[in-house]
Amino acid sequence: DSRHSRVLALMASCETPPFCLIFTSVLLGNPNRSSPSRPRPLTEPPIWFYSVIAPVLLLGSLPGLSFVPYEIKIILESSAQQEYALQLQKREHFLTEREALVFRHEAALAKIRGVEEEVHTKIGIIKEQHEAEVKQLTEALREITKENRRLKSSFGTLKEMNDSLRKQLTDVTELNKKLEGQARKVQARLENLQRKHEFLMVQKSKDICQVVQQSKPVKQEKVMVTSKIAKLPLNSQVYELLTFLMDWISDQHLSKIKIQEEREDSHKLLVTQTSKKTCTQERCMKLLPIATEQLQWMPFVNPKLHMPVIKFIYWSIRQLDTGVQHATMTSTMRRLGEDIFKGVVNKRNPQCSEQSTESKPKSAAFFKSSCMPLRFLSTLIVLKTVTQVDYLAQAFDSLCVDLKTDEGKALFLEYQCMPVILSHLKVSSRGLLSSALDGLLQMTMESGSLQPFLEACSNESFFRTCSVLLRSSKLDIQVLEKLCVILQKLSRIKSNRKMFELFTLHQMIQELHRTTNPDHAFLCINLNSILSNLELSRSNSLTSSLSTSH
Repeated sequence: DSRHSRVLALMASCETPPFCLIFTSVLLGNPNRSSPSRPRPLTEPPIWFYSVIAPVLLLGSLPGLSFVPYEIKIILESSAQQEYALQLQKREHFLTEREALVFRHEAALAKIRGVEEEVHTKIGIIKEQHEAEVKQLTEALREITKENRRLKSSFGTLKEMNDSLRKQLTDVTELNKKLEGQARKVQARLENLQRKHEFLMVQKSKDICQVVQQSKPVKQEKVMVTSKIAKLPLNSQVYELLTFLMDWISDQHLSKIKIQEEREDSHKLLVTQTSKKTCTQERCMKLLPIATEQLQWMPFVNPKLHMPVIKFIYWSIRQLDTGVQHATMTSTMRRLGEDIFKGVVNKRNPQCSEQSTESKPKSAAFFKSSCMPLRFLSTLIVLKTVTQVDYLAQAFDSLCVDLKTDEGKALFLEYQCMPVILSHLKVSSRGLLSSALDGLLQMTMESGSLQPFLEACSNESFFRTCSVLLRSSKLDIQVLEKLCVILQKLSRIKSNRKMFELFTLHQMIQELHRTTNPDHAFLCINLNSILSNLELSRSNSLTSSLSTSH
C-alpha cells in the first residue's frame, strides 16, 4: 500500500506526457477493449508494475535521464505476452484435466456398454433356456395328458367289461339257482318214484300172498287173525336171528381190519390172507345193497335191533376201504349215507295185508338217535359215504359233542375211527379240516383213552398225513396250533422219533419254529415242547446262535 501511494505521487509529479500516458494506461487500462492483451481497468497495478515499470519511470523522472516510448511499449507487450502465456498454460492445464475427465467418462461409458451387452447376451441365453425348458415341459405335459386320456379310456373300457361280466354273473347265478331248484325237484321226484316202486313191490308181494290164501278152503277170517298174530313174532324172531349173526360176523371177522392194515404196512401179508381178504370184500359188496334196502323196514322193527344192522354196515364199509370199490357201489353209498343222515320214515306197515287205519308215520332215526352208540356209528357212516359239505359239517359237530364224554372216546377206540378222520385231513377241504382236528383234540384230553389213542396215531398213515399238511403254505394259524398240540402229545413217545425223522417232520417243525411270529405264543410253546421232546432244542438254539453271530 505504501508503494502504491508513492507511485501515485510520482505520477502526479511527472511532467513528461508520455510517461503520464503510460501510467494512465497501466493503471486504468483501455475501457473500450477487453482482451488478454488489453486488460480491463485495474484498481491496483499488477505485480510486474512494481518490479519493471516503476523503476524505469523513476529513472526517467530523474533529471538528466530520458527514454524512448517504443522501448517501453516493447517491454509492456512482452510482459503482457508472458501474462497471457501463463493464462494459456493454466487454461491448457484445465482443459487437459477436462479431457482426462472426459476420457475417464468415455472409458466408464464403454465399460458400461460392455457390461450392458454382456447382460443382454446372458439375458438372451437365459431366455432361450427358459423357452427350451417351457417347450420341454409343454411336451411332457402333452404326453402326460395323452397318457391320462389313454388310461381314462382304458379304465372306461374295463368298467364296461366289469359291468358286463357282473351282469353275466348275475344272470348265471339266477340260472344256477333255477337249475338247482329244478335239480332238487327232480331229486325229490326220483326219491318219490323209488319209494313208490318199493311200495308197489311190497303191495305186489302182499297180493300174491292174498291170492294164495284165497285158494285155500279155510275160512278167511281165521286165517287173517292167525296170520296177524303169528306173522309179527315170526318176523321179529327172524330179525333177532339175523342181528345176532350180524353181530357175530362184525365182531369176529369184519372188525379185524386193524391187524390186516398192520400187516400191509409191514409188507408181510401172505397170499392166502390176500385171497381171503378179497373174498370178504366181494361178499361185503354183495351184502351192502341188501342191507341198505333193509333200512326201509327198520321203522317196523324193534329199535334194539337197529344197532347190529348199523354196525354190520359200518364194518362192511371199512372192509371196502382197504380195496378198490366197484363203480356200482357209488350210488349205493350215496343212498345209504342219505338214509342214515335223514332217517327212514314209512306210513305203511308191511306186515299187515290191509291198509292200516292209523295214519301216524313210523320212523327210524339213526344219525339223530338218542342212543349214543347208534348215533356214533351213524355219524361214522355219514363221514364215509356222504360228500355234501353241510352234511359232513353236521356230522363232525355231532362227533365232537360225543367225544367230550368218556363213552364217546371209548367208542372212538372201539370202532377204530382214525382212518375215517384221516380221510378228511386234507388241504383241499379247508372247511372240514378244522372240524376234523377238533375231534382229535377231544381225544387228546387227559383220560383213560389218551394212551390208546396216541398208540392208534403212531403209524405211517397218520404221520404221512401230518407231513402233507405241514408242507402246505395255506394252513391257518388255528389249524397249525391244533395239529401241533397232537404232535406234541405224540413226541412224548420215544418210539415215534423214527416216524418224525422218516417223514422229516422234525425239520418242518424247526423251520416253523424259526419263522413263526412270536405273537402266536401258544403255537411257539407247542413247537418248543416238540423240539424239546425230540431232543432238538439244543441243536436248534446252537444253529440260531451261529446264524445270528454270522
